Amino acid sequence: MSKGNQDCILRFDRVSKRYGAHVVLNELDLEVRRNEKVCIIGPSGSGKTTVLRTLMTLEKINEGTIWVDAEPLTHMRRNGSLIPADARHLRRMRSKIGMVFQHFNLFPNMTALGNCMQAPICVLGLPAREAEQRATELLQMVGLGSKLSHYPSQLSGGQQQRVAIARALAMRPKVMLFDEVTSALDPELVGEVLAVIRQLGDEHDLTMLMVTHQMGFAREFSDRVCFFYEGKIAEQGAPEQIFCDPQHERTKQFLSAVLAAS
Repeated sequence: MSKGNQDCILRFDRVSKRYGAHVVLNELDLEVRRNEKVCIIGPSGSGKTTVLRTLMTLEKINEGTIWVDAEPLTHMRRNGSLIPADARHLRRMRSKIGMVFQHFNLFPNMTALGNCMQAPICVLGLPAREAEQRATELLQMVGLGSKLSHYPSQLSGGQQQRVAIARALAMRPKVMLFDEVTSALDPELVGEVLAVIRQLGDEHDLTMLMVTHQMGFAREFSDRVCFFYEGKIAEQGAPEQIFCDPQHERTKQFLSAVLAAS
């Protein structure tokens, strides 16, 4: 990326990920521009979530290089070559990325406010007063200003997911990842979470990468849609092109099945 597109904040350069003989990512090439909103769609097992998990360094890649903000993610430069990154480099690089998971992953023994304060204090070294102010503002932004002292068990699924979004934003990431963030919610709660994500996209300079089965939202919200199949991008383009005039036969089959079921 140092010699490539300077407007690009994420790049997968021939990245492969395998579990034994099973190939999950197959020499994946993917670039995401700054402030771009990209939705990843595709059948189960196509490698969608693995893309996000490798960005969070929750999964180790087998080959290739991932670049974030013009720096290698899991490697670092030394004497003109790339070597595996040490813990300090990984911590610094991970701080540029926030992720919202499918199942919230909130600390059950902490209030909504406490959940959003924990990482800025422990990881960024933010003073407690400043972390509290930041967390309060973010919880108000996602519509939970009256729930600061509530524990996760006292919140609905949609409210818990909104706390999770605020918690990720509290680290001031440059890139936000969303992994099927509505799939664990009751249907009537999906809209409130998508509304918050839509607000983030409209009001904040964030690069956003989202794995979703919400085809209507992907079509309306994203700048680009990537259809994954067998660990690669089979087709990508503007939402209207992908949904109205897909070129790849597998894309046509997938959208036909998904849209018929919705």
